[in-house]
Amino acid sequence: MSDSRARILITAHDLAARLKAPESLILLDVQDEKASARERPLIPHALATFLDTDFSGAPSKRAGKRPLPEIADLQAKARSWGMKPDSLVVVYDDKGGAQASRAWWTLRWAGFDNVRILDGGLQAWLAEGHPIAQDPAPAPGGGTVNLSPGHLRTIEADEAAANAREGVLLDTRGRAAYLGAPQEPGKPATGHIPGALSAPATDALADDGRFKSSQDLRADFAALGADGAQPIGVYCGSGNAAAHSIAALSAAGLEAALYVGSWSAWSADPARPAAIGEERGGEQGA
Repeated sequence: MSDSRARILITAHDLAARLKAPESLILLDVQDEKASARERPLIPHALATFLDTDFSGAPSKRAGKRPLPEIADLQAKARSWGMKPDSLVVVYDDKGGAQASRAWWTLRWAGFDNVRILDGGLQAWLAEGHPIAQDPAPAPGGGTVNLSPGHLRTIEADEAAANAREGVLLDTRGRAAYLGAPQEPGKPATGHIPGALSAPATDALADDGRFKSSQDLRADFAALGADGAQPIGVYCGSGNAAAHSIAALSAAGLEAALYVGSWSAWSADPARPAAIGEERGGEQGA
């Protein structure tokens, strides 16, 4: 595994080996919303965490559905999970990696680098026949980690628009969301930021649900013009799939900025144009 990839991902095999001595490991099972949590098997020693309550601030039209959390709140959560400066944190989900990737990105944005995404998520763990648990582990408390904001680059709406014109802006939602449709009166615009390229986050995954090789990822991104020669910005619906693509870009040795508000914030502003159709510019709508 390349150095860049090893700083992003951990295999199910390697996680199982680390769990034989779990004292320095913090394992976080990540779901999107606490209100919609459902029962599912967990990896032993995993703590239950949620994007809406643990890794996000209060949603708003301006900030979008999943804005960044207040750093003091995130630090308090991290300490409740037992995180210390020398901890290894592993995050995973059962939804293709978007939720885990947003947790990974948020911790790195807050200055904690020793965090890995379980490659292939819960499905990879189950496919290798590792044991499961029915209940999450209790949060141990006692963490001493100090977090601070701004360690990964973010962009706002104007910068995303500029990226689309002057660099590379990747829309990591599914194709249908990118294509959109003519706007209906009284409803948010659909489509994409003018100039953005369609690059679904799921394209970074192989058939087994794990990330493609770093070489394949770099080739795929280069085909979109995202080869590092120009600034790369990434967005999706609310910042989850975009974080997954940033993980894929990082595994390929590329850096990108996250438009945290993403389409949920862009489409809430009636002054922001929406392009529809196959072309980067498409048809302009209010």
